[in-house]
Amino acid sequence: MNTIPTPSSTVEFAASRGPLVVKIGGALLESAEAHGEAFDGLVSLHAAHRAQGGGGIVLVHGGGAQVDRQLKLVGIETPRIEGIRVTSREAIDQVVGVLAGSAHVRLLGILAARGARVVGLTLSDGGLCACRHTTRYAFDAGEVGEITGGDGAVAHTLLAGGFMPVVNSIGLSANGDPLNVNADEAACAIARIVGASGIVLLTDVAGVLDAHKQLIRELDAARIEVLIADGTISGGMIPKVRGALEAAAQAGCPATIASWRDPAAIAKGMGGTRILAPLAEPSRR
Repeated sequence: MNTIPTPSSTVEFAASRGPLVVKIGGALLESAEAHGEAFDGLVSLHAAHRAQGGGGIVLVHGGGAQVDRQLKLVGIETPRIEGIRVTSREAIDQVVGVLAGSAHVRLLGILAARGARVVGLTLSDGGLCACRHTTRYAFDAGEVGEITGGDGAVAHTLLAGGFMPVVNSIGLSANGDPLNVNADEAACAIARIVGASGIVLLTDVAGVLDAHKQLIRELDAARIEVLIADGTISGGMIPKVRGALEAAAQAGCPATIASWRDPAAIAKGMGGTRILAPLAEPSRR
């Protein structure tokens, strides 16, 4: 491992030149005043990763709690099926107003106040992500999107200029219709598109815990399925772990589930549970 000094810590990274994709959720934005150190950690991580030659971080954010509050305020119900928010045409404008509006701008302000040179993007800006109405589910999810591909040029251009791209989870269909994309899925897709050296999914938990509530440092695909089957991994952690595994598999880089409650670990690019990319099958001749 190579190390570089920063004013407050030593930051360690694998020798890789790809950017790092970091995803944060609405819970961190909700408690931004109480956990400002987490944002300091993100700014430090961006600077350190750039200095190491990795380009910096692409930050992807959600905002489910903020969306829930706004929809309740205007009296719109959006049921969840299989963990997916069914998004009606009535609801999509409210979702866009939060994720690409109030929550997005607030995050940009928090980071800018800490010295980051941030540029806000939606998923479809500059062709970063190509989106369509999702076809993954047996039910009609409404204005919910999925990412089918994309071009990382806009992200790489910004990173090369020292900027931190901050991407919300609103995309556009080929017809220009706004789509609500799951932020974890968006982060995974962006990691593939930009050729990331790693992806970090920051949550309000330290990582994946074992049956004794101890942190599991590393997991592979086989072990994940065992822990899901025996109930050790359950609830909302299941899609996070599987999303991280998908990102690791498709981007060919490790994916880490870690806590924003530990700013020192964020700044060092360490901590959490590391999800290993499955080994590629040997070619057959």
